Amino acid sequence: MNDIIKQAETAAEELIEKAGLSQGELVVVGCSSSEICGDKIGSNSSVETANAVFGSIYKVLKNHGIFLAAQCCEHLNRAIIVEKEYAASHNLEIVNVVPQPKAGGSFATAAYSNFDAPVAVEEIKADAGMDIGDTLIGMHLKKVAVPLRISVKKIGCANLVCARTRPKFIGGIRANYNEDLM
Repeated sequence: MNDIIKQAETAAEELIEKAGLSQGELVVVGCSSSEICGDKIGSNSSVETANAVFGSIYKVLKNHGIFLAAQCCEHLNRAIIVEKEYAASHNLEIVNVVPQPKAGGSFATAAYSNFDAPVAVEEIKADAGMDIGDTLIGMHLKKVAVPLRISVKKIGCANLVCARTRPKFIGGIRANYNEDLM
């Protein structure tokens, strides 16, 4: 478990650095505790593993003033658990569901149990993301998603893919672009 916690912390720190995240921004995390434990996604949900990974990532993000969004599994149509403060400040429509380990996933359940004021929403547009175990977070990222290469490739046995976002390029061949936004 200590290795998993360290991997999650390192990945979150590197994501913040390489994505250039700032206070108030949002990171979406999709996490299969089954995959972390070496099992097929959705087959062996582990509350203990999810709590450890959630706690590690949440601590790092919170220390930087960055919000965490926890993606639920497909049984809840990949709803998102966020802090009520974030939902209110971004005018997000709240839906009524409480994730459970077998319906929503252990990671989303950990978020719901540990946030100060958790709420569920159906849609967000996150600034960056961590996909732990091939959970498909792309629907919750802003356009345009850019893969990030970090030193951590796996958390436990689960594949880890991170992404940042950038503004779309518009204007065609004669346009000039702000290098700081790339």
